[in-house]
Amino acid sequence: MVNARDLLVYLSIKYEGDYESIIAAIKAREPVNKETLLNEVGALKAKFLTILDDNYPEAFRNMYRPPLVIFYYGDIRLIDNGDNAIAVIGTRHPSEYGVTYTRIITQELTKNNYVIVSGMALGIDSIAHSACLSEGGKTIAVLGSGIDYPYPKSNTKLYHDIIDQGGLILSEYPGDLKPKKENFPFRNRLVAGLVKAVLVTEAHTRSGTLITVGYALMLGRDIFCLPHEAGSESSCNRLIKEGAMLVESAEDIMNNLAINL
Repeated sequence: MVNARDLLVYLSIKYEGDYESIIAAIKAREPVNKETLLNEVGALKAKFLTILDDNYPEAFRNMYRPPLVIFYYGDIRLIDNGDNAIAVIGTRHPSEYGVTYTRIITQELTKNNYVIVSGMALGIDSIAHSACLSEGGKTIAVLGSGIDYPYPKSNTKLYHDIIDQGGLILSEYPGDLKPKKENFPFRNRLVAGLVKAVLVTEAHTRSGTLITVGYALMLGRDIFCLPHEAGSESSCNRLIKEGAMLVESAEDIMNNLAINL
């Protein structure tokens, strides 16, 4: 008899992490060759967590389309620090101002024992991860590519640094699958699900960052934004007008979170 947990992992491998295909296969009671299943699951390099596991994050269970399988490297216990985790996100093409304040605020949050969560994309994401590691902190990167495929390739060293320094790399996608465009907006729900609050340090008006903000609002997360020059093409300014908390320092964030405890 096939173990239900292994079946989920096998279907995730077979359908390359595609949520709809996995669900369809389960509903159709798709027949599975047990030997093939065991070989495929046994060949995985990464560790994995399924929705059937006791230590599956409660925050994920309550979100839109909870991930069926999470592949990972590093310290999985970091997912239990949701009340002390902050997502730091933004544009792939930041200004000097965005880079500077992302580093300063992230480093201060790290010094105060916050776990930093982001998507390991170019720009703000990478800066946030690196700033956290520079202070000896713990960071979680949620990939839109296969767990064994650092993306972008220029972040391969960062990928390994996160693992080697006690952080965590997560992905819904197995092996060395190259990312698909649609994977990135979908993975953003996991970034939002892992944290207490989201900090946007710089984002343009049509930024994918807003997708993460949307998921965060659905989950009742606090949204913080760094203000930008008046008249600029800034989603941060727009979000502040719509009710996000304007912040200029890590202290602003920590004080606000303390009030809302």
